[in-house]
Amino acid sequence: MTTEVKLPIEKEAIITFSTQNNEPNWLSELRAKAFDAMNDLQMPKPDKTNIKNWNFTDFPAHTVNSEVYSSLEELPAEVKLLLDADQSNNLYIQRNNTPAYATISAELKDQGVIFTDIFTAVREHSELVQKYFMNQAIKVSEHRLTALHAALMNGGIFVYVPKNVVIKEPLQAVFIRDNKDASLFNHVLIVAEDNSEVTYVENYISTVDGAGLANIASEVIAGANTKVLYGAVDTLSKDVVTYVNRRGIAAANARIEWALGQMNDGNTISENVTNLMGDGSFADAKTVVVGRGEQKQNFTTSIVHFGKHSEGLILKHGVVKDSASSIFNGIGKIEHGASKSNAEQESRVLMLSEKARGDANPILLIDEDDVTAGHAASVGRVDPLQMYYLMSRGIPKKEAERLIIHGFLAPVVNELPVEGVKKQLVEVIERKVR
Repeated sequence: MTTEVKLPIEKEAIITFSTQNNEPNWLSELRAKAFDAMNDLQMPKPDKTNIKNWNFTDFPAHTVNSEVYSSLEELPAEVKLLLDADQSNNLYIQRNNTPAYATISAELKDQGVIFTDIFTAVREHSELVQKYFMNQAIKVSEHRLTALHAALMNGGIFVYVPKNVVIKEPLQAVFIRDNKDASLFNHVLIVAEDNSEVTYVENYISTVDGAGLANIASEVIAGANTKVLYGAVDTLSKDVVTYVNRRGIAAANARIEWALGQMNDGNTISENVTNLMGDGSFADAKTVVVGRGEQKQNFTTSIVHFGKHSEGLILKHGVVKDSASSIFNGIGKIEHGASKSNAEQESRVLMLSEKARGDANPILLIDEDDVTAGHAASVGRVDPLQMYYLMSRGIPKKEAERLIIHGFLAPVVNELPVEGVKKQLVEVIERKVR
């Protein structure tokens, strides 16, 4: 039995929004069908987290129009810190729901690379976007929140890398929420054709408080012999309820590497799923989390093996303090026929206070005999011997705790393949554990 969805926006307003954006008919129709389907779909059910009373549907406005940036000098100071001055040739900035700044190098343009906002993409590259949009990695009809996303999508980006193109410098997208009425229904679609390579880094940042919601979907389609590195640092404010769904599809001998710093201060549900469809495909999912205050978070990382000789690695380290609660679900699944595959995972949680709660749930689902698989999980508190040793050296308790936290997260942070993400994560972690 489902409950009726009550939204502060009517179906007609969504159709009008689509028309005003000059969206192609296929997208307008998809929005309408998704809106109609919501009442018949169940909510997702993240393991060990009850989201029945979480707000995923009430928001002040569907879209907020914001001023664009004529130059990077106009950016807020906290956003400037996210940028690498030497690598700003390929940059997209979204301000609330408005494409506010975009640049791509002439070299990449000449090679046929597309790096643009999702609205421009559906208008100028309609058939290409339609081929991949919510029909492979994420399906509209999976549950209520995927349908809601499809109906209300109000931002995002499209990245297309043609065959045999290797992009050496990272592509970066920054999504800024600086208006308390703004809600984010962002869609990120990355398509890497055969024998290509791309590194994509995104940042979600709030510079204003105020209740809101974020329903974020990312799809990575990796063709044969490709390499896609996807880095993200999420730092949305405590009043923003977040559902984020990052999915990947890997063809033969493709590599998808995730480097996720999930540092939101609000309640968060996160799904990170990679389907290893092709023989010899590879996925590496690394996640770092810091929970604080009274927030509740649930992180599910899943790698599903379909191809032979496929390999999936999951590594998650989380710190929980104050009265926060974090659930870490790791799923390695090897389907029948995926022989010679390897599924490995490690989840570790450090609790810093009596009221903090962390759970690590490793799951292996094996339907094939000729495979290897393993998991490790631990949940614990700060080692008193470590604290005693550091404090005996004259280090104050708070500083000693900070050093222990950095040491606990370092095995993951140091392994992140994107230097920019690594630097940003260290700065955010430092800010959150003071």
